[in-house]
Amino acid sequence: MGIVSELKEWISASLKNFYGQGFEAGELTVAGTKPEFEGDYTLVLFSFVKTLKKSPELLGKEIGEDLLANCPLVTSFNVIKGFLNLTIADSYWISFLDKNYNDESFGKSAGKTETVVVEYSSPNTNKPLHLGHLRNNFLGWSVAELLKATGNTVIKTAILNDRGIHICKSMNAWLRFADGATPDSTGIKGDHFVGDYYVKAESTIKEQAALILQAALDGDLSAVGETDRPSTATLAAKYNALVAEGKKDEASKPLDQLKEIARNNSEFMRETKQMLIDWEAGEPAVRALWQKMNGWVYDGFNETYKKIGSDFDQNYFESDTYLLGKEFVEDGLKSGVFFRKEDGSCWIDLTADGLDEKIVLRKDGTSVYITQDLGLADKKYEQYKYDQSLYVIADEQNYHMKVLKLILQKLGKPYADGIHHLSYGLVELPSGRMKTREGTVVDADDLIEELRNVARQKTEELGKVKDFNPGELNDLYNTIAIGALKFFILRVDAKKKMIFNPEDSIDFHGFTGPFIQWTHARIRSILRKAEAEKYSSDLKATTLLPKEKELLVMLEQFGSVIGQAVTDHNPSLVAIYVYDVAKKYNTFYAEHPVMTAESAEKKQMRLNLCLLTANVIASAMGLLGIRVPQRM
Repeated sequence: MGIVSELKEWISASLKNFYGQGFEAGELTVAGTKPEFEGDYTLVLFSFVKTLKKSPELLGKEIGEDLLANCPLVTSFNVIKGFLNLTIADSYWISFLDKNYNDESFGKSAGKTETVVVEYSSPNTNKPLHLGHLRNNFLGWSVAELLKATGNTVIKTAILNDRGIHICKSMNAWLRFADGATPDSTGIKGDHFVGDYYVKAESTIKEQAALILQAALDGDLSAVGETDRPSTATLAAKYNALVAEGKKDEASKPLDQLKEIARNNSEFMRETKQMLIDWEAGEPAVRALWQKMNGWVYDGFNETYKKIGSDFDQNYFESDTYLLGKEFVEDGLKSGVFFRKEDGSCWIDLTADGLDEKIVLRKDGTSVYITQDLGLADKKYEQYKYDQSLYVIADEQNYHMKVLKLILQKLGKPYADGIHHLSYGLVELPSGRMKTREGTVVDADDLIEELRNVARQKTEELGKVKDFNPGELNDLYNTIAIGALKFFILRVDAKKKMIFNPEDSIDFHGFTGPFIQWTHARIRSILRKAEAEKYSSDLKATTLLPKEKELLVMLEQFGSVIGQAVTDHNPSLVAIYVYDVAKKYNTFYAEHPVMTAESAEKKQMRLNLCLLTANVIASAMGLLGIRVPQRM
């Protein structure tokens, strides 16, 4: 039990004994005292005023005096308006340190017993992983580890979007332009190799569409299919008229529609659509090419996943799941959850829930994405009987995820309430948003290599690794680079959009991963000098100096930080906390020498404090997927 829980029990007992009123611990608000006030923890008094009919100042005085007389934890108190600030006895913190200094699992617990499926990464197999995928992977992996740290059984999953028109674009481009080239023959990593052909496909479509668009505006509709000709002629006439009238802003809408028609009517897109039809029909040559090119991509993905430390217990493939969920439609039609329109398509009306009508089956009987997701949610439940199913997906899909959960609830699925969308904001560059079609995304592998070079340069500038062998240096640079990348991304609340600047992520003195890694290495250096493995559990120090106590108070909070991060599905709470720990340690160390402490008792106590700090830093960073070096 942590200090906050103990305090709440004592306060609850005090309220009952003193006033005859019962308040549960959950009704009490106890938090760390603000730095500008004296005390360690603060009880918020305002919630008792109405019930007890006393002023906050009087309540604080009476409760404080009762705790001072009866609670061995409290040594003094003060009341500031509606807040009771409590000072905790040094003996509590010394006992806490004695008990936990050598516990590498301190802060973790086994209290939770739920089964949680966490879906993350979920890339398309037509391009390499990019910066946006990294935020997704880091969030999903860290949330999964946080859930494990509180005792949950966690299954990490990914859905690979390995079919569809985007996949066929890369395949068609390879057939047109590759002349039999492969990743092996070119020396290009598999996912990059296939991604290059996707960019080539888009540039080809763009070139062809531009010619079709200009011809349509000039009145030549010969390159447009018969079905699209009437609408193309109407839109072209409308656009030309608006431009003639000088209404360029209004003309943008028909122009965008014309551009899309031109794209769809380009020769390359027509070939690609036929390829998708052939894939659906199981045409052997198309299926063989699909398997070969996906294999190249998977090899590339696995190499990147190994670099960044992502792993999965179960992979699902859209090529296997895209037919799932159709039985849901029949069940929903029978129960009245879905309805069929005159053209034969099936829908659900969610207008009463503040949404709109949503199609669940096309008129030709084919699935849409929501249908597949309904089926996959059910498949996961059949496999794992989960209590929660978390989807780590960008906030562009907020609406889609609301619809998914709502449909499952209306269908009466037992797992529907456990569906949770861990929504996150997109990652942008200082220059703006990334665009896959134009090949302007930040490639994950390139970014990692760039950060590795920066890590090498800055480490060499410090000049403290001259005794490292080449293998140790290589591992150190990788550790710093990946740590910088993960921390820079995870320190931001997932709900917020973020701008990533590689140059800002590696700084040995700022709000960064390398600063925390350096602090850990610094502590380990001290412990090595003291041969810290041979610790005595007999603490003789009986008093604490302010900086010693401040550090201990913060370290004790690690378990509650993990708990809150799990509740909120928010690894940034751990990132901010471990940074604050590193700062607090450096402030402590600047004022209080360890190896030359004023007494043997103080030296032993401070060495134990160093070890607990190092363990907490390593554990917290580990929950973020970041390694901490023993020296650097």
